[in-house]
Amino acid sequence: MAVGSETIELTKIAAAALAEKLGSEIVAIDLSEQLVLNQVFLIATGNNEPQLQALADEVEKKLAAIGQKPARKEGSNSWILLDYTDLVVHIQSSELRNYYMLDRLWNDCPTIELELEQVNR
Repeated sequence: MAVGSETIELTKIAAAALAEKLGSEIVAIDLSEQLVLNQVFLIATGNNEPQLQALADEVEKKLAAIGQKPARKEGSNSWILLDYTDLVVHIQSSELRNYYMLDRLWNDCPTIELELEQVNR
């Protein structure tokens, strides 16, 4: 089953929020053919703990403005996860992103074009 248009729209809004707060290496992975529970992983890197929190806050703010609340939110000082059911946002420090390599773990899945100017800094 392909990713739904509503999920793609949520993904683009969340990605724009991440870019607005200077998140880097923003990538959206289409998991619709691989997982039953989620359709998209949106992954971004932050430079430090305050930026990770600012990135998460901005995503929550932008999605709340269109009536979306995370079903679950988990976090530490180096990884914040926002679960919007079909969309899961992973905001990681560069150290944890390099360690867990979610991009490579799911590299057989297609990515979703985000059309962001500030994707890779």
